[in-house]
Amino acid sequence: MTNETHSKRHQVKIFCTGGTLDKVYFDALSEYQIGDPAVNDILKEARARFPFEVQSILKKDSLEISPEDRQQIVEHVKAEDCTRILITHGTDTMVDTARCLQDVPDKTIVLTGAMQPARFRNTDAVFNIGYAIAAAQHLPHGVYLAMNGELFTPQSVQKNREAGQFEWVQDSG
Repeated sequence: MTNETHSKRHQVKIFCTGGTLDKVYFDALSEYQIGDPAVNDILKEARARFPFEVQSILKKDSLEISPEDRQQIVEHVKAEDCTRILITHGTDTMVDTARCLQDVPDKTIVLTGAMQPARFRNTDAVFNIGYAIAAAQHLPHGVYLAMNGELFTPQSVQKNREAGQFEWVQDSG
């Protein structure tokens, strides 16, 4: 999907990799599939007016993302002409993927996801997507994670599963 209402200056390329944000559940026993990227519907409902393009490159739970899959994500980002990148990603291994992207030069790369699927009524997906898009449009080049209303760098964050959120850790580099 492409939205070309404004100049390319603030265009955001959105790569979708699956994760909870795009999960579709079929029964109470947690059987699910990764559906089409939810970001398309989120941006349509939000009446997004900035230019963007969405491309699905994986449809996996992040626990299933392999080193080869991470390299595929890196290659897509490197090959992309757009310098402002948003990656929707499962939260369990988002930090790992962010760390793999750190050597990509001259791009602002923001990863985000959701603790609850976008298709659920009580989801953090809409807030996280909006926050991440604003970050991708305005931050200097580098790699960031946008979750829970905060921005993190790959070395300064960890997922706290019990609290259901991301939190700061001591920057190790």
